[in-house]
Amino acid sequence: MGPRTGEPLTAAPWWKQAVFYQIYPRSFADSDGDGIGDLAGIRSHLADLAWLGVDALWVSPFYRSPMTDFGYDVSDYCAVDPLFGNLDDFDALLASAHALGLKVIIDWVPNHTSDRHPWFVDARSDRSSGHRNWYVWRDGRPGGEPPNNWVAAFDLSAPSWTFDELTGQWYLHLFESTQPDLNWDEPAVVDAMHEVLRFWLDRGVDGFRADVIHGIGKDPDLPDDPGPVAGIPHCALNDVPVTHERLRDIRALIDGYPGDRVIVGEVFLLSTATVATYYGHDDELHLAFNFPPLFAPWQQHPWTDCIEQAYGALEPRDAWPTWVLSNHDNPRHRTRYDFAAALRREDESTRAARSEARARAAAVLLLTLRGTPFLYQGEELGLLDAVIPAERRVDPGGRDGCRAPIPWDGAADHGWPTAAGVEPWLPFPPESDHRNHHDQRDDNGSILHLYRRLIALRHRSPALTLGAFDLLETPEGVLGYRRTLDDDAYTVLINFTGEGVAVHTTGTMGRHGDGSGPAAGMRVEVSTTGSGEGQAFDGWLAADQVVLLRP
Repeated sequence: MGPRTGEPLTAAPWWKQAVFYQIYPRSFADSDGDGIGDLAGIRSHLADLAWLGVDALWVSPFYRSPMTDFGYDVSDYCAVDPLFGNLDDFDALLASAHALGLKVIIDWVPNHTSDRHPWFVDARSDRSSGHRNWYVWRDGRPGGEPPNNWVAAFDLSAPSWTFDELTGQWYLHLFESTQPDLNWDEPAVVDAMHEVLRFWLDRGVDGFRADVIHGIGKDPDLPDDPGPVAGIPHCALNDVPVTHERLRDIRALIDGYPGDRVIVGEVFLLSTATVATYYGHDDELHLAFNFPPLFAPWQQHPWTDCIEQAYGALEPRDAWPTWVLSNHDNPRHRTRYDFAAALRREDESTRAARSEARARAAAVLLLTLRGTPFLYQGEELGLLDAVIPAERRVDPGGRDGCRAPIPWDGAADHGWPTAAGVEPWLPFPPESDHRNHHDQRDDNGSILHLYRRLIALRHRSPALTLGAFDLLETPEGVLGYRRTLDDDAYTVLINFTGEGVAVHTTGTMGRHGDGSGPAAGMRVEVSTTGSGEGQAFDGWLAADQVVLLRP
């Protein structure tokens, strides 16, 4: 892979230089003792996030909702659900965040509403109702079959259609039956959803994370999914040209506001090259999530493939990448890597010893690649998924483990004091007695401090923020790359193996035309093992070690 060109810091928008932090409100912090996180709880810990050094917060849904999909089934886009507070609480959170220099983007759910949204309640009341065409209705096939073979997410045995007894037609839902899809072919829907954007932009939000944004366009013929992909949830297949036209209108609306507002899209499609088209020509999404890293094993070659695919797809469009290792929909990356190690039949003591090392290595990877990194709450603590007993599982998609409450201290309630007999809505993750914010903040050698150091270094370094990217030739099991901008340069070496590896510091390993290897004449700026920092790199990587080197 050839070098990716850098750009001056002063010419780049803030969202290219930022480190984002995703907050799942139910699980971040609770202010009122009901066991469910809320907006005031987030506000109470903004200083902790500013201390960590992140630049922007992505706050997952807090809108009024029946909570069948925990906020992604919206019944009022312009109201805060009482579980989380009210609009005054949101305004106070936004003002406090801005006072600390933190940007705030919020989730926007344009593909579907709750079936309890007043629009849908009216739509299903009568075929001639004013909101009937705001949703996608069709007659069924002969024999009482759904209108097509599309499959819903979460339950691959369920169609993307539900029959409405009252009006005698089927309605479309790419997700749960409680989440009917909006019909963006109806101009009134477009106007209403644009008004939702204006409502929050006028309140001062810095942008949006757009949920399932590629779903807002549908083929009007609603054809069957062809045989090779039939049975895959249609939300992972839906890709039609009209969506791009609608995105351009959305982008124009957002760009009409001052302050470099941003829209980040969830485009969960199977092809990275297809996802890249949703950037348009700098006239659609500012950023689109890059999902392959969420499924990549902790191995050199799959990660090299992820990097090459992302840059190869985005570079021709001059589009900016994103990098994410965990989120509210997927098992935490430390859990995934540990599970893979168990499948490889590593013995328990070896697996436990390597678990923390892999988590530290992943932190360096995430924060040194070219592109905008998104941290999911708790990554900075190295959290594992919680173990959820069957009787406490609540999510229809089985995502409870990664949504467990954040432990703030080592007390029995971990900073979640509740009324007698009330428990937090989910159990805490393992190791919360020491893997909590208070104890890790007191330990300068903790993974929390590693994240803080890396974020601060990224901010200081033009090369790590916006610099060129050059993938290096390295020994088997080691990923290496160089970041450069003007006279600032860093080299990253990641040992994905459980054994020590020699990395030559002379010869022709690098692709720099100077006959040097990737580590020639370098000193260690950061080491995930803590060894050798400030010293000349000796060419040896310990098991699972990552080093960040500079001349």
